[in-house]
Amino acid sequence: MTPEFVVGFARGAIELTLTVALPMLAVGLTVGIIVSVLQAATQIQEMTLTFVPKIVSIFIALIFAFPWIMDKMIAYTRNLFLSLPNYIH
Repeated sequence: MTPEFVVGFARGAIELTLTVALPMLAVGLTVGIIVSVLQAATQIQEMTLTFVPKIVSIFIALIFAFPWIMDKMIAYTRNLFLSLPNYIH
């Protein structure tokens, strides 16, 4: 294994991880901003008001994005296993 191969392999894994996490992170960021604006407008500073909507919305986003995430993960794993003989020299 060459250093270029290892770096490329790690890069692909990191890109997949970020791609898979992006929907939940985007939903969490959006809900967090909306809740922060509502808190600033109403001056309600309850800590559970920030966490509960984010957790619920991220969970809902995970439910909707789960088939897409599984397709990405299965394709990556299938590609990894099929190219495994090429990696071994």
